[in-house]
Amino acid sequence: MRVLSGIQPSGALHLGNYFAMMKRMIEYQEKHELFCFIVNYHALTSVRDSEYLRQNTYAACVDFLALGIDPNRSYFYVQSDIPEVTELTWLLSNVTEMGLLLRAHSYKDKVEKGIEPNHGLFAYPVLMAADILLYGANFIPVGKDQKQHVEMTRDIAQKFNYNYGETFVLPEPEIIDDLATIPGTDGQKMSKSYGNTINLFASKEELKKRVMSIVTDARAVEEIKDPDTCNLFALTSLFLDAERKAELRQRYLRPGLKYGEVKKELIEIIWNYFEPYRDKHEELLNRPDYVHDVMRAGAAKTRLIAVEYLEKARNAVGLNY
Repeated sequence: MRVLSGIQPSGALHLGNYFAMMKRMIEYQEKHELFCFIVNYHALTSVRDSEYLRQNTYAACVDFLALGIDPNRSYFYVQSDIPEVTELTWLLSNVTEMGLLLRAHSYKDKVEKGIEPNHGLFAYPVLMAADILLYGANFIPVGKDQKQHVEMTRDIAQKFNYNYGETFVLPEPEIIDDLATIPGTDGQKMSKSYGNTINLFASKEELKKRVMSIVTDARAVEEIKDPDTCNLFALTSLFLDAERKAELRQRYLRPGLKYGEVKKELIEIIWNYFEPYRDKHEELLNRPDYVHDVMRAGAAKTRLIAVEYLEKARNAVGLNY
């Protein structure tokens, strides 16, 4: 079974990225054929600083490698290192109906938030479809906000297959409900665009600053707290097994819990959780030649699959003569 997912290098990677996507990808490589990539073409819809994009693409590669992605057991690559994806995007564009793109929730939401309504943002689902269909992926782990894009990929693939014959695999979205939305420090979805993130490899001081800024309600110490509506409880629970989560819940349901104490506990939990990866992360940051060699090798391996599916599509539409 082929599993595929990518992540945008539009800023430092954070806990939301890790628990919603990265951790799952690293686990998937043990039992599935994994395609995991840094989505830097998509990042162009929001990033206008070329050096910022370059640095964050490299940093995202380093984060994955430090956390355990194994290029020998997965297809790990940078999107822009696969030129076939842009050609397939054009082929798919010619079977994608305007009405389908106009129904995209993500496009409407981003425009409402002030992002420039350019063609790249509008055609984002077609590029995403190319990312998926180019490798014959079966399952696409995504958050709820990206589920529609996978459904649109299926629509595009079905239209192409109807017009030109069976060419592409129809992918299925995979969503784990309790990890679908990771809250940020303000209670909204953790997102770089909201400025509410907790970065994976933040310094101890920065980590303390971010965790202590987590928004909680104004209930007094002697009052019972509600764990089901508390951002702090939700974030802490990500790191706890069932028994420890139940213990924390009971503390919330008894008078005397201080949010400040739970925040201090969370700082140590996060710091200790990523401790095994911190030295490797620092080492890789200072070995750009090695990291670039790893990514080039990953792209070369991945292109073997990409060429196969692109040639099928080229033959189907009549470009090969």
